[in-house]
Amino acid sequence: MSTQERGLAILVWSCDLSRPELLATPFMTAQAAAALDMRVKMLFSSQSVQWLLAQNAARLTGFGAEQWPISRHLEASVDLGVEIRACTQALHASGADRSALAPHCAGVEGMVSFVEQGSAPGWRMLVF
Repeated sequence: MSTQERGLAILVWSCDLSRPELLATPFMTAQAAAALDMRVKMLFSSQSVQWLLAQNAARLTGFGAEQWPISRHLEASVDLGVEIRACTQALHASGADRSALAPHCAGVEGMVSFVEQGSAPGWRMLVF
């Protein structure tokens, strides 16, 4: 049996505020992987970083009857051990800083660090 860490790195970049129905899938994927005892990191980049701003906590995501506020997705994911971070460059480009992030966000991370983690042995990467 291998003692190698299993992990899933999820890059969320195409789910901007205008397409809230796209955001449920990355969160459900992260929660499923965490429930399978995998280490999970999510990095929100590009316009998707706006979902991590505290001012957007009440915005609904998902589709149909399964719409949740982003704050509920963040809380459920973090409760399962998912590490959620904002891309440093995307946050800067949005005009916000770390103080604007929702409380469940673990902070910022650069793309190089994220890709390095996601390409480590035992890890897989998904892009949404």
